[in-house]
Amino acid sequence: MSFSPVPPPVNGPVGPLERGLAVLRELTRLAAQEGRATVRPGDLVRGTGLARSVVDRVVATLEQLGYVTLDGRDIGLAVRLMELGNAYLAASGLPAALGPFAERLADGLDESVSVAVPDGGGVRFVVQVTRRRTMSLAFRIGDLLPAERCSPGPLFAAEWSGADWAAWRARRAGDPLDTAFPAVPPRHRPDSGADFEARVKEAAHDGWATDDQLIEPGLVAVSVPVRDASGRIACAVNVVSHTSRHDVDSLRAAVLGPLGAEVPAMEAALAAPRRRHAVSTASAAPAAPAASAASVAPVPWGVGAFGPAGSAPGAPSGGDDAGGGAGAVGTTPLGPAAGGGLPAADETRAESALGAPSSGPSAQPAGSGRTRSAAGAASAAVGGTSAVGEDPARMAKRELGAGFLQSLARGLAVLRALGGPEATSRGEARAVGGAGRAVEGASRSEARSVGGAGRGEACAVEATSWGEARSVGGAAQGEARSVEGVGRSVGRAVDGEARTVGDAARGASGGVGGMTHGLVGAGQGGGLGGGMTLTAVAEATGLARATARRSLLTLVELGYAEADGRTFRPLPRVLELGYAPLAELGFTDIAQPHMRELVRTVHESASLAVLDGGDIRYIARVPTVRIMSVNITIGTRFPAYATSMGRVLLAGLDADARAAHLADVRPRPLTRHTVTSVPELARVVERAAAEGHALVDQELEEGLRSLAVPVRDARGRVVAALNVATHAGRGTAESVRGELLPALRATATRIEADLATASAHHALGAGERVGA
Repeated sequence: MSFSPVPPPVNGPVGPLERGLAVLRELTRLAAQEGRATVRPGDLVRGTGLARSVVDRVVATLEQLGYVTLDGRDIGLAVRLMELGNAYLAASGLPAALGPFAERLADGLDESVSVAVPDGGGVRFVVQVTRRRTMSLAFRIGDLLPAERCSPGPLFAAEWSGADWAAWRARRAGDPLDTAFPAVPPRHRPDSGADFEARVKEAAHDGWATDDQLIEPGLVAVSVPVRDASGRIACAVNVVSHTSRHDVDSLRAAVLGPLGAEVPAMEAALAAPRRRHAVSTASAAPAAPAASAASVAPVPWGVGAFGPAGSAPGAPSGGDDAGGGAGAVGTTPLGPAAGGGLPAADETRAESALGAPSSGPSAQPAGSGRTRSAAGAASAAVGGTSAVGEDPARMAKRELGAGFLQSLARGLAVLRALGGPEATSRGEARAVGGAGRAVEGASRSEARSVGGAGRGEACAVEATSWGEARSVGGAAQGEARSVEGVGRSVGRAVDGEARTVGDAARGASGGVGGMTHGLVGAGQGGGLGGGMTLTAVAEATGLARATARRSLLTLVELGYAEADGRTFRPLPRVLELGYAPLAELGFTDIAQPHMRELVRTVHESASLAVLDGGDIRYIARVPTVRIMSVNITIGTRFPAYATSMGRVLLAGLDADARAAHLADVRPRPLTRHTVTSVPELARVVERAAAEGHALVDQELEEGLRSLAVPVRDARGRVVAALNVATHAGRGTAESVRGELLPALRATATRIEADLATASAHHALGAGERVGA
């Protein structure tokens, strides 16, 4: 493993991409370290060192792409940003391959289980299965910990080179209190690091490592390595507990046996060929993984059971290391990127080189005034919906003007495309900007594809259901490619496609020298597949090869991708772009921003509810400001048979469950309009299922009218209902349907899209959980 800086040459980095990533890092830092849900442009100027005009253009572009939210001058991370981290998780294959094992271990041990990967001199979590207790022990997916303060760190450090150790010491010297790691409490005083070097030697000998309250008092953990086909450590599986349940010795005694029994099958799962398809641990029950015929032979239990006997290469021996000390030349401090100090060079350099407008007023970071076509063009810039030879970012530039940084949009599209076909498919399903996707009278099939695809409006952005492959015959270039299409023959590649990192010299001046972090399962092992060639990336994004190449090499230089021969792969550092704070969002956290936008659009109250026995229960609500408005609070329950949301939720049940529910219901008249006949109620629910919505007119309360649509998870199951409630005196029932249904359906689509993105590789975070 090496994380020494040896990037390939770049003919000048893509400046807008470089600065856009700096802004995203600073947004993430402020969210993680200071707990700030939103920031102001001035905060980003101070944190990145960029000019205000540059920050404004970057933020405006990111907002158009759907990666940040804007509410006046307040800037926040948007759920769609998780697409970038999902690209790494999909490409690594770790959640799909090891997630079921982690689930099974957590159930058997009744402790939290996680999977972590090396990321430079730190450890980053990629799989997390948490036991629900009052005192919860878990890290967020994407969290980065110092290697010396956690149990996986010594395992990974056992394979460090001398240069890696020098870089680690440089990082420790520059940040002795670990203030750059928001996931852990800062140290009270510096530590020499000698204890860590001793722990590394022990881990190399024993084949396992422990954490005895190094992160914080009360937390203990045990980790074992999982190796790729070449024998190198691809990741570590960790069991975490609390001293109220175990001390470190009793935890080790309890978990090493079960972990050791699973490791051979886990290594076989990583080495086995796999389909590049994301597995949602949030919605799929863990299957018991079976070792293939070619599985790794069981490792004898005992000393060195999880690692090679003897000392590992690169392990320290005493205080003098061949790699040099903290001041070694050519090293860069490890840990989260500071985000500051980037040159505020001419923002339009890359655009001018490609013939785009090179000057113009700075775009104001405001979300108002966008047309549907502009929003669709910005979505396509990262969604991959263009035809052959059609650059989506250039289309967005024409629609949105000089304020749109097409080089930033292109670079992020390239980064997302590295996740493979499933990441591209999910990106295509997104429509940024809130363009309505429904027309009155749209059929249920138009209204609900599994991933919330376009709802029949002619101007909707072309979209496809999550996880569903488009037919090859009608697929446009730039849609999701099959794995075979990704693996283009090397013979077609020209010299100058992906350069081998080890043979490349440092690029031209002006680039930000980022570490090339160790890739999980690089090469033949790790279940990672063959990466993507330059040709495949260009075709997947609709970009010219030269444009795609510049973005790829910039991503390599900044540490977000690795070049291996003629292929590129994303690296764990991608997860630093907002993934950890966004990964802890719950269902209602994801839904409420879209509900607020709905209320601003229709000027009526909006609510979200789930089915709870024979009732609906309100889990989120955004009221409107009127003299006379509907007054309902979170937790309120109403009988499902008399409400629009209840009928939509009943319509989402399968035939047997729906029949069983209706057989038990005893409707009573709540108003003179309430449907009390069970056969008639069954017909009403059937109609709601066919039409994809339900309208209830004064059946729950005189004067109250409501319209509801279902909200579906990534597997197409109805998990909640979204409604708008209004007074019956405001127009007829049909006028309410015509005015409110398109906006209601469009909001449901956006909620569904964010749900699919947030739960693509793990369960939703804290808060109300649905569809589990």
